[in-house]
Amino acid sequence: MNFQVPPSGNSASVPPDQIAFHRTELSVILSLYGRFVAAGEWRDYGISCLRDVAVFSIFRRTAENPLYRIEKRPKLRDKQGMYTVVGMDGQIMRRGHDLKTVLRVLERKLIRVVE
Repeated sequence: MNFQVPPSGNSASVPPDQIAFHRTELSVILSLYGRFVAAGEWRDYGISCLRDVAVFSIFRRTAENPLYRIEKRPKLRDKQGMYTVVGMDGQIMRRGHDLKTVLRVLERKLIRVVE
């Protein structure tokens, strides 16, 4: 059985092995996702936690490429903002410091005119 001893000293100075979404961030994303699922637009999602980025991918069908990717890059926190919405073609749709304001670009697609 292998056991690793945590490094001594301040654990805040040690960078994490991978970036992940916090519970509050996921609740905002999943709230938007649930509304699109109820509207019949989206059907599946995937979450990737990598070394420098966390990605929430949104799919119309399971076997397709993602329609949108919501990315969290903490290294860009002081520059452009750590949250990004990327379209299917790789184009950055919105970037910013606040997740709710960044996700507004997707909420506009949910609003439809009723005749």
